[in-house]
Amino acid sequence: MSERGMQELALLLLTALANASRHGYAIAQEVKAMTDGRVAPRTGALYGALDRLLAEGLIRVEREEVVGGRARRVFALAPAGRERLEEEADRLAATVREVRRRLADGATALT
Repeated sequence: MSERGMQELALLLLTALANASRHGYAIAQEVKAMTDGRVAPRTGALYGALDRLLAEGLIRVEREEVVGGRARRVFALAPAGRERLEEEADRLAATVREVRRRLADGATALT
């Protein structure tokens, strides 16, 4: 497991694909919904990140289709992506546990 955390956009893209295959626009909408609008990836950033995740073998192109005369790729989480996402979830959970422990210790020290 990597000690360094995953970039937020990569984490969100993998999370958006964890339960369903999606095309680029649907992924962007899912990220926006998951973050209550805090993260709304621009087209260039979205497809740049998707290309990096493809190159790393974390996602795959499930199929290509033509909709309204335009080509569209549908992406899916690859097995390596699912594993990396699980590792990142474990790392984040451990960090949150430590934050909560220290906050509780700090609250106790203040009383």
